[in-house]
Amino acid sequence: MGRGFLIAAPNSGSGKTTIARGLMALFARKGYKVQPFKCGPDYIDTKFHAAVCGRPSINLDTFMATPEHVGELFDHYGKDADVCVVEGMMGLFDGYDRDKGSSAEIACVLDLPVVLVVDAKSAAYSMAPLIQGFINFRKDVHISGVIFNRVGSARHFAMLKQVCDDLTGLPLLGTGLQREARKQTLG
Repeated sequence: MGRGFLIAAPNSGSGKTTIARGLMALFARKGYKVQPFKCGPDYIDTKFHAAVCGRPSINLDTFMATPEHVGELFDHYGKDADVCVVEGMMGLFDGYDRDKGSSAEIACVLDLPVVLVVDAKSAAYSMAPLIQGFINFRKDVHISGVIFNRVGSARHFAMLKQVCDDLTGLPLLGTGLQREARKQTLG
């Protein structure tokens, strides 16, 4: 399934919804048909997704449905989409019983790459072991890139880029710059 990806994070409050909606809006503005999905039984974020994409956002939940049904939902609703964006819930591996029902399970069921959104406020080099842990925790979960959120300055950005380039091997796909850093970086 090369036409979609899952947005996840180490924990809630990292910026998954903001990043997911931003990417959905970007793709929609470029003329792509975007099919939104949300892991778990969440009915608030799905309304945000639908407002951006003009299509209903569909819940993917292996607690209330079988993995086969989740696959059928993804295939059915995503069949005419150019890109499917799945927003995870909580932390990547947080489920109803360890990682059962987690965003990681949905990524495996649907064979989707994971984009990890990490809140980088007040940390830089310490992001390396955190990200390495997520990369190596389960080899069947393919983390394909990182988006750092709450980046405080151009220097902070450079340090985080170094973490990706030199230590984790994952591409840095973007950053959520805080207002002050945006002014410093963009001029």
